Amino acid sequence: MKEQIKSYLLQPTNSAPLAVFRIGFGIMMFLSIIRFWSNGWIEKLYLEPKFHFSYYGFEWIKPLGNFTYLIFFICGLSALIVALGWKYKWAIVTFFLSFTYIELMDKTTYLNHYYFISVVSFVLIFLPAGRRFSIDNYAFAKANKKPSPHSIPRWSILSLKVLISIVYFYAGLAKINSDWLLRAMPLKIWLKSKYDLAFIGENLMQQDWFYYAMSWSGMLYDLTIPFLLLYKRTRWFAYILVIIFHVFTRVLFPIGMFPYVMIVSALIFFDASFHEQVLALIKNIIPEKIKHWIKPKPISYKPSRVNLIVVSTVIAIQLLLPFRHLLYPGELFWHEQGFRFSWRVMLIEKVGYTSFKVLDKKSGQSFMVDNTDFLSSFQIKQMSFQPDFILEYAHFLEDHFTKQGHSNIAIYVDSYVALNGRRSTRFIDPEVDLTKEKESFKNKNWIIPFNDEIKGL
Repeated sequence: MKEQIKSYLLQPTNSAPLAVFRIGFGIMMFLSIIRFWSNGWIEKLYLEPKFHFSYYGFEWIKPLGNFTYLIFFICGLSALIVALGWKYKWAIVTFFLSFTYIELMDKTTYLNHYYFISVVSFVLIFLPAGRRFSIDNYAFAKANKKPSPHSIPRWSILSLKVLISIVYFYAGLAKINSDWLLRAMPLKIWLKSKYDLAFIGENLMQQDWFYYAMSWSGMLYDLTIPFLLLYKRTRWFAYILVIIFHVFTRVLFPIGMFPYVMIVSALIFFDASFHEQVLALIKNIIPEKIKHWIKPKPISYKPSRVNLIVVSTVIAIQLLLPFRHLLYPGELFWHEQGFRFSWRVMLIEKVGYTSFKVLDKKSGQSFMVDNTDFLSSFQIKQMSFQPDFILEYAHFLEDHFTKQGHSNIAIYVDSYVALNGRRSTRFIDPEVDLTKEKESFKNKNWIIPFNDEIKGL
């Protein structure tokens, strides 16, 4: 059995799907960086705020002032070079490092698809994606009088299919909960606000049955789409569903380039013959002077065992990491310990109010903090209902006021949060001095337990 699995994974296969994926991924990332820059978000999200929320263990990663623009430039340029397949290894490593640095600069901007891009770009470092339809291919052929290898091990393409399947399937598993299926929450809140959409805003978006239909269909879509894409007979039908689903979600929600990234990524499920046609189509629009760069002649390729081990480890982590929330007591949607990096997409609508009181323990005097003195409106919104944000901000305030001459201070919060349309209730124990609490992977027992029950996986 072990030898059969090994033989299956190492079996040589056409590299066209991986080449198309590399080109599509590079172009989508290049366009994403241009979009981010042109909308002024670099300045708004990274340069204007006085304080930036950090990921635990990555507190040293911060925006670099005006040099932050340079990081984005390097990231965009490396994405374009990845698409071209020039110095591929260097380009994809540079993209992974620069994009992940951007992602880690401020936790406020966390999105599942940013995490997805970091994971995929890391995996691409260990895949032979630059051996086909690339400038590297031409350079190799010119130096060696023959083209670079175009047959790659099956696991190279299979690994990307597995990663994409995990994203969808785990998102579907997370939707099997009582709020999503039995209360149509939070879609009921979000869709009601879309009354201004043409044709459907005043009709469908205001109907209860539509909220439930969207909730159930969303769950079923996420759970079944990987299998429909894997099965040849349903693949085209599935891909049409992918397009409809992601275009519709793009119309409804401001989720940036993610729908288009997933539409392009799903092409990896198609057979090599389809991708050969895509490459032929691209070749037809390439100027004659550089067409000789592309000379596909399949020859053998010996895969690296280390690469397979690394990619397998990444996949194993993605299979296990989403279940780490089981290590924490209480309701995940409430305390959010183990919520990030688990492909739980658009499951909660939380609104919070959190104020901070600074107490001089020696004199007994206290004052309230004006959060707008330190945080942007977007940061305030995110901080108000996420406990690790609240804790980190409390320590920032401690440092800030200590430097101003205050000593022996304590910081308490008055925090209320509403989850998925429920009434707002107290979130953080108001008697706990947050300066005494430290960030760690331990359970945050100063979060007041959820006063309701959400049944689900």
